Amino acid sequence: MPVQLLLSMLRAPASTGAVVPSSRALANAMARAATGAELIVELGAGTGPVTRALLEQMPGVPLIAVELQPDLARMLQGRFPEADVRLAPADQVVDALGEPDGNVVLVSSLPFRSLPRPVRNETIASICRFLLADPQRRLVQFTYQPRAPFRAPPGLRWRRLASVWANTPPAGVWELRAHV
Repeated sequence: MPVQLLLSMLRAPASTGAVVPSSRALANAMARAATGAELIVELGAGTGPVTRALLEQMPGVPLIAVELQPDLARMLQGRFPEADVRLAPADQVVDALGEPDGNVVLVSSLPFRSLPRPVRNETIASICRFLLADPQRRLVQFTYQPRAPFRAPPGLRWRRLASVWANTPPAGVWELRAHV
């Protein structure tokens, strides 16, 4: 699906993180990091490589796939009818989750470093509020940088889970959660 991703990048470069979809190795690493989830909310689902890995590795676990770009959201709905695909900003979906029961994992491919500052700040604030409300909750995020995707606020801590060299470019998988 690189053509679909390239078109999305041309239409909205600040909200598209890459011109090449995540590799199977990165998608699988992201899905492994979400193991144990009772609800998964995928932020920035794009063309769906992580969506596919999540559905394959955790069948039966409810999955909400969030995508801001209409063409990509429609494609996701067609490819993954078992997922609840939402065409909306990530912060709005996270804020609307309320207080779901159980172990909720946010799995994100959002390009935090390239998002416009107001969007980035709102999204990070929403995610952090959600995580701080329940110590079982966590964010799984990948980045192409050798450091954490963004600064953790007080009460939350980043932990690097994996390095995925079989991706273009190589990526790190990180987890953000409350520390006690």
